[in-house]
Amino acid sequence: MNRRAFARRLLLLAAGAVLPDSSRLVKAAESIPNAVDTHAHIFRRGLKLADARRYAPDYDAPLADYLRQLDAHGIARGVLIQPSFLGTENSHLVEGLRRAAGRLRGVVVVEPGVSPAELAALDKEGVVGIRLNLIGQPLPRFDAMPWPALLARLREMRWQVEIQTEALNLAAVAAPLLAAGVNVVVDHFGRITPKMGIDDPGFRFLLSKEAAGTRRLWVKLSGAYRNGDDGRGEEIALAAAPLLLAALGPERLLWGSDWPHTQFERTANYATARAQLDAWVPDPAQRRTILADTPAELFRFR
Repeated sequence: MNRRAFARRLLLLAAGAVLPDSSRLVKAAESIPNAVDTHAHIFRRGLKLADARRYAPDYDAPLADYLRQLDAHGIARGVLIQPSFLGTENSHLVEGLRRAAGRLRGVVVVEPGVSPAELAALDKEGVVGIRLNLIGQPLPRFDAMPWPALLARLREMRWQVEIQTEALNLAAVAAPLLAAGVNVVVDHFGRITPKMGIDDPGFRFLLSKEAAGTRRLWVKLSGAYRNGDDGRGEEIALAAAPLLLAALGPERLLWGSDWPHTQFERTANYATARAQLDAWVPDPAQRRTILADTPAELFRFR
């Protein structure tokens, strides 16, 4: 399928996603009462920003707007991911979890020396993991303290470590985390290098026995636009999805809207994000696993 045909298909799918009587997409979503959106952000202007940041939005993305998106698209639950521009100041995310009263889970950003007491407090609020947003950042030395102690604690708590990094770094980051026994979640198809596409060695690592074979690695089918401009990211996603399904199975794949699509607000929307999953995963049974069964277990909604 060429880019023009793919774009036309997505437009049709997205149109169906917002026309309640014309699309199998809406019917499929409505038949999955426990569907989970595993990747979204909330924030507002005026929050304390991280000193080191690539970007900060000039608008608000409030919890109420996100919950309305979930309701409009037949998604029962969601996961709030701490955005990189807020650093380790997780209080706004935690407040969102409280206000959502059990409908949401959270993934936070912490310093590696965070105390067990602070982790325990976050756990009680519905936090289930930490995020390592390493785009443009030096890679951690997981063999140097305090990382070993933190990873041991995360393993005991059954928390995940979510990674956002360029695909070429995935083996260097994910392999030691998997060796430490923690669950690893990889964002946005692995942030594949646009020029390499599915031949990117980092993406190929995700398909390997060293990664997929552990059964402790999950990949998010989300944010395809972050892997290339002018339709390249969507083209890569369409090629990558069947390879991920074959290597990991739907039991280790997740879907996320990436709402509010930071830095892509003008070209992305929730309806298209939801419709894309149906293009990537045509089989309804596999979609049900990805949307409901897999995230329910990993994010502890059960």
